[in-house]
Amino acid sequence: MDVNPVVSVNHLSKAFGKRPVLENIDMEVQQGEILGLLGPSGAGKTTLVKAIIGLESPDSGNVSVLGITMPNLEIIEQIGYMAQADALYHDLTALENLQFFARLYGLSKLQQKDRIVETAQLVNLSDHLHKPVAQYSGGMKRRLSICIALLNNPKLLILDEPTVGIDPVLRKSIWETFRQLKESGTSIIVTTHVMDEAEKCDRLAMIRNGKIIAIDSPKQLITRSNTQTMEEAFLFYGGVEDEN
Repeated sequence: MDVNPVVSVNHLSKAFGKRPVLENIDMEVQQGEILGLLGPSGAGKTTLVKAIIGLESPDSGNVSVLGITMPNLEIIEQIGYMAQADALYHDLTALENLQFFARLYGLSKLQQKDRIVETAQLVNLSDHLHKPVAQYSGGMKRRLSICIALLNNPKLLILDEPTVGIDPVLRKSIWETFRQLKESGTSIIVTTHVMDEAEKCDRLAMIRNGKIIAIDSPKQLITRSNTQTMEEAFLFYGGVEDEN
């Protein structure tokens, strides 16, 4: 593909103390692509996405987003990021949370109003915006966090375990939203340990012990491993964590 990648990760390694967390990661994300990072807890998925947006400094290697080496404050403004832990103000309403983060993004009052309406509709929160976040269920908090990540209409959207605690019907709706965003040109990186979600991605990077053990389309990963399911394919490529 001749088009420059939205994300380029080159020979990225990171250790915490003497424990390697990422080892020699090479990966690209193209425009309008959903790339899944599949692996169990502790595999290195969260550290990798933090390195991509500049929240973690690599020990070696580099990351570029939209052609610019990270970290870079101007590029960060074009990234939407949803962490595993919800960063919400529980004593404020959902609307007040959205207004706060919209101001951080530098959106004008008119832009704030329009984007809050649009993003709330995408995640089915329009009828709950005036409710304090303290009264939200876990699933509603995840939806609000997705909403916040979309406020600045990002070119790159990074979601760390976005559908944890969300019921299957709404999970399906959220993935339909991801596909709509992809069709509009947004690049999406999503971490997951759920096999059926992994199959919804355009390409999948399987991660084990800080290493990418396989990367391709879900269909190709299953075909190449001569297996029937994504779980079987993951095990084939070596996706069993060490006991120690």
